Amino acid sequence: MVIWMTVTQARSDPALRAVSITVVLGTIMTMLDATIVNVAIDVLGRDLRVPLSTVQWTVTGYVLALSMTIPVTGWAIGRFGAKTTWIASLAIFGAGSVLCGAAWSVGALIAFRVLQGIGGGLLMPIAQTLLARAAGPERLGRVMAVISVPSMLAPVLGPLLGGVLVDHLSWRWMFYVNVPVCVVALLLAVRLLPGDRERDAGRLDLLGLVLLSPGLAALVYGLSQFGEAGGGTRAVLGLGLGAALVAVFVTHSLRRGTGALIDVGLFRDRGLTTSAASLFFYSVGVFGVLLLVPLYSQSVPGTGVLDAGLLIAPMGVGAIVTMPLAGRLTDRLGARLPGVAGIVTVLAGTLACAVIGPSAAALFVIGLGHGLVTPSIMASAYRTLPRAAVPGAATASQIVIRVGSALGAAVTAVVLQALTRSYGTAAFAGGFTWTLVIIAVALVPALVIPRHRPA
Repeated sequence: MVIWMTVTQARSDPALRAVSITVVLGTIMTMLDATIVNVAIDVLGRDLRVPLSTVQWTVTGYVLALSMTIPVTGWAIGRFGAKTTWIASLAIFGAGSVLCGAAWSVGALIAFRVLQGIGGGLLMPIAQTLLARAAGPERLGRVMAVISVPSMLAPVLGPLLGGVLVDHLSWRWMFYVNVPVCVVALLLAVRLLPGDRERDAGRLDLLGLVLLSPGLAALVYGLSQFGEAGGGTRAVLGLGLGAALVAVFVTHSLRRGTGALIDVGLFRDRGLTTSAASLFFYSVGVFGVLLLVPLYSQSVPGTGVLDAGLLIAPMGVGAIVTMPLAGRLTDRLGARLPGVAGIVTVLAGTLACAVIGPSAAALFVIGLGHGLVTPSIMASAYRTLPRAAVPGAATASQIVIRVGSALGAAVTAVVLQALTRSYGTAAFAGGFTWTLVIIAVALVPALVIPRHRPA
């Protein structure tokens, strides 16, 4: 299904179609690995004979490695080329997958998950860069729809696939399943991706790297600690350190300009700024929904992880329905109309969850809107930027989404815990109301996205 959609989006251009298929195969397993392990935490703890507080680092370590690696992407593309960096990153991720499957202890598994994250963190921004360069401004909507496939399906398919593999094989196959996909993606990359003609052998901004990568990791770690037992102090320390490092990096970037690890000056572009702001608040709200739905499902007696995954599945189906339409509408009319329509649709589905509780119908409606939002608003980020600025913009967009997702999960968990103490199971309605408000905030920057229309 994913490959068919990719071919459909770019059928008129064989070169673009080749790039699209290659990057979707390369990114889908890395996105799935951000969620697939969640369902096996208890199993890993029993098999490796460690407490859950320790085995949880198999998830946290992966996410932190992703966050720390993303800022290097723009420099790596300029120094080594997009194709070379893509192949190296995919090889690192594949090697990490093999080692994770063969891990002999929890320490080894955590270390190999970090290795996976180092490879996986580079892939999504590289994929966006490759597609934006291949498509040009007039087809950005369609190619952003293509690259949105993995991120849309991962929260839905990850828990389902993880549950099936753990139930019928073993937890090791959650990692081994990546290997054949990585091999095929590597072969396609060598054969189909365009050569590395655009290079910029500038020096790596080491000070920027020392500030931003640990700063992002500290922010994500602090956010992840909210809602954890005894995690209040760790959360405050992580957030404080992360915010300080990121603030110093912003000052450094403004002084250094285009030589910085990420040029903060790119946000002077209205399209990038409004799309990044909208994607940030949207990520906070939607990832809150993705946290609440499985928790609500598992609060019902007699249900489990697989039931929760099945309840979320209609969201993925809805996204698949509207995603091709989002690309065509964005290229024809600009990003504002489909982006705003998508957010309003997501708000309608979330309102149904808050009033009558999560249902397959409500999640399907959310999916319909989700399929419109991400491709259209993401396309707006690149439409008016010069080609040389695309890698930096792709890196910045991924950072915004990563931090927004972590913030959504963290704050929603805290809100739900606070409401549960006062209202019991009725707290879920309040949790969905919280996400509803945040998603509504995403409408504000979406309404002022420039009306770009291809010439």
